[in-house]
Amino acid sequence: MSSTVRQKKLAILGVLKNETEPTGGKEIAQILSDLGLDVSDRTVRMYLQELEDEGFLANSPRKGRSITEAGLKELDSEKAMSRVGILSSKINQMTYDMDFDLNLARGTVIVNVTFVTPALLREHMANLLRVFELGYAMGRLVGLLAPGATVNQNIVVPPGKVGLCTVCSVTLNGVLLKHGIPVNSLFSGLLEVKNHQPQRFVEVIYYNGTSIDPLALFIQSGMTDYLGAISTGNGRIGAGYREVPTGSYELVNKLAERLKAIGLGAFQIIGKPEQTIYNIPVHEGACGIVVIGGLNPTAVFEEAGVRVDSRALGGVMEFSQMFPYTELPARLDKLGL
Repeated sequence: MSSTVRQKKLAILGVLKNETEPTGGKEIAQILSDLGLDVSDRTVRMYLQELEDEGFLANSPRKGRSITEAGLKELDSEKAMSRVGILSSKINQMTYDMDFDLNLARGTVIVNVTFVTPALLREHMANLLRVFELGYAMGRLVGLLAPGATVNQNIVVPPGKVGLCTVCSVTLNGVLLKHGIPVNSLFSGLLEVKNHQPQRFVEVIYYNGTSIDPLALFIQSGMTDYLGAISTGNGRIGAGYREVPTGSYELVNKLAERLKAIGLGAFQIIGKPEQTIYNIPVHEGACGIVVIGGLNPTAVFEEAGVRVDSRALGGVMEFSQMFPYTELPARLDKLGL
């Protein structure tokens, strides 16, 4: 099927999705014409029959056609394909938007937000803190929002829940960019850990080929194993892969040390120029970097069978609102919830 034919069929499905009653071919052709799509009545009738044969439309004699559940899924699938690459664009936009100043340790950083009841947070607190303690989290800082609090004015903490904020690893992109180092974010994946030592990537999803945050997908699909990593030293944790120019190698290492000193250290490894790391070949003229996933701590909820609502790249938060993870139990108690 040519792309033109497919677009016309999808346009017909789109028209029928918005119609509350079965609609005839002549009326559909007129609506398409009003939308600027030139399709004859005869062509519309032909496409309607084909869509019906494919199970995307149902025919009501003397009334017209209506879209089926399969047709709605087909439309949703097409929308998903049109969103492929949107995550890469969002990463770039938020990297640009954050204004954290490493020299002053002041400004906004990018955060992920997870909504959870205070009771569940207390119940799983020990495992969550253990993820930070063993270095499987993005630095050492967290944030905590009370019910009704907002992030970027568009994410509101629901009643009866708190917002657990973890620093997103994309924050590192912003810091490097502000020091003149361009960053190419390629993918997130699952890093196999044995005896607490990272070994290799066993699953990866490229940012430019998805509309969903890969780490969130891995966590919700039950593919991670943080409970194993924090208990036996053997498991699977989330990590992202970036590349920077070879000429920036020394500066990136210096910045990594400074970030670590203020609680934002999340560089798992900074490879030497064109050095393969964790079985990932590095492009010519680049250094590979593996960074720890910001959503990692919240995986302990999902692995325990507790579904939580996490918003990757949820927004930006003032660095001054973040605090050491060891203070989380006391901060939660202070909210009185």
